[in-house]
Amino acid sequence: MQSLRDDAVVVVGGSGAVGRMFVELLRGDGSAVTVVDVRDASSGRTSPVTIGDITAPDEPIQLLLRQATTVILAVPESVALAADLSALGPDALLVETLSVKSGFARHLDATDRLGATVGVNPMFAPSLGMTGRPVAAVVHREGLPVHAFLDSIARWGGRVVLVDAERHDRLAAATQALTHASVLAFGLALAELDLPFVDIDAVAPPPHTTMLAVLARITGGEPEVYWDVQAGNPYASEARAALVRSANTLAETVESGSEAEFGRLLNQAEAALGASGDRYRAVCAEMFGIVRGSGGDR
Repeated sequence: MQSLRDDAVVVVGGSGAVGRMFVELLRGDGSAVTVVDVRDASSGRTSPVTIGDITAPDEPIQLLLRQATTVILAVPESVALAADLSALGPDALLVETLSVKSGFARHLDATDRLGATVGVNPMFAPSLGMTGRPVAAVVHREGLPVHAFLDSIARWGGRVVLVDAERHDRLAAATQALTHASVLAFGLALAELDLPFVDIDAVAPPPHTTMLAVLARITGGEPEVYWDVQAGNPYASEARAALVRSANTLAETVESGSEAEFGRLLNQAEAALGASGDRYRAVCAEMFGIVRGSGGDR
C-alpha cells in the first residue's frame, strides 16, 4: 500500500502535538483527515476542528466514526480507555499513540468488537520530525490495515520497532522514565547546590552543558507528558528505584576511598552499552563538537 489516500481518517486529539504530526503526514499523502477534539487549540494549523468528546460522542461524532476507515487516538490513557468506539466499523483500523501500552492491551482483551488495532509511540518530540527516528509499535490485533499503517510510518521516514505491550513498557521505563528521572534529579541537585547560574554557565564543560540543554527541554515541556511517563508506566518505579540504588552505590564507593572499586563501577556501567561503547563514544564526540564555548569533555 503506497499511501492512506483512500482512507477517511479521524484523528481524535488532533490539536495536540502528536495528533498534529499525524494529521500533517496523512494530509501530505492526500488522505481525507478530520480532526476531533474537545476544544480547538490548533491555532489554525489543523483546522477545521470538529468539537466533540470521544468518551460521550454525539451523533455527528458517531457518524464520523461509522464512516472512518482509520481512527487515531492521540489522547491521554484515561481518555483512550474511556473512549466510546461503538460506532466504529468492524473493518476500521484503530491506532493508539499512548506512552504506556499494557493497560490498553488489557482493555482490548475485554472486548472482541474492535478489529485491527495497533499502538504506536513516537520516541521523540513531534517537533523534531519523524525522519530517521524510532517509532515503537505494538500490534494489538492483526490485520492488513495495521501493516499498511506501519508501512506508511516507514515511508514517512520513521524507523518502526515492533515489540509486544509488556516489552514496550519495560523499554519505555528504561529509555524514557529513567532518563527523565535522571535529568530531573540532576536539575534538583543543581538547584540545591545553590550556585549562581552565571558562574555555572561560564565554566560548564560539554557534558554539563548537554545535561543543562536536556534539562531545559524537559522542564520547558508539558508537565502532563512527563507525568504520564513516570506515573502511568507500571515499570517506571522500578527504574527510579534502580537510579536511587545506583546513586547510593556510587556515593558509598567514593566515600570508601577505593579507586579500584570505582574502576569496577565504571566497567559495570559500560557493560550497559553492550558492544556499542565505541559507537556511542563517537556519537558523544560529535555531540560535543556542536557544544561550543565550553571546556574539555570532563
